[in-house]
Amino acid sequence: MKALLIGATGATGSDLLKLLLKDEAFDRVDIFVRRSIAIQHEKLHVHIINFDQIYEWQHLIQGDVLFSCLGTTLKAAGSKEAQWKIDYDYQYAVARAARDNGVQNMVLVSAAMASLHSRFFYSRMKGQLELDIRELGFAHLHIFNPPMLLRKNSDRKAEVFGSKIIRVLNSIGLLKSQTPLPTEILAQALIRASKDRKGSVQQYEGKAIWKLAAV
Repeated sequence: MKALLIGATGATGSDLLKLLLKDEAFDRVDIFVRRSIAIQHEKLHVHIINFDQIYEWQHLIQGDVLFSCLGTTLKAAGSKEAQWKIDYDYQYAVARAARDNGVQNMVLVSAAMASLHSRFFYSRMKGQLELDIRELGFAHLHIFNPPMLLRKNSDRKAEVFGSKIIRVLNSIGLLKSQTPLPTEILAQALIRASKDRKGSVQQYEGKAIWKLAAV
């Protein structure tokens, strides 16, 4: 199979890329990035693109499955408008190009509590993205709503502190569905889902992600 990946330089995307390059089911992996990366592999094809210039790259979005792991934080983006452009506009544009080019399978990393009706901007944005990608009509769409993600060697103070709090709550039987999830476990689940062609739309949260990754 030929895999397409956006978000390959992020925590989840980089773990996913490593697994895709090792997986014999995939004979080619095309990634779409804004700057060059250090990884080299015989199966890897790197496309350095400007996501704003869709007509320059849309014809390249052809393959068997699209993995979408693109995303940023409000702090990194600098404003809600800039975050929307990355987390919604770019992902939707690539998904639409994939659909138009005949890609049948898409795996989308969304967020926990994504909802159009949320009072929080981030959750509303993710809810809108999920809805609009559903309406594109992929033959197989897998949507992941992971809990807090654990990144290797993370120096994000809020992330480290939050994961400790949730683990304490888990130890007394609370928030079991929100047990922090290592990005490498999520990546394993993403690949497993991409090989499942049973349903048209499938959605995965906390425990279901762990189960899918079979760990």
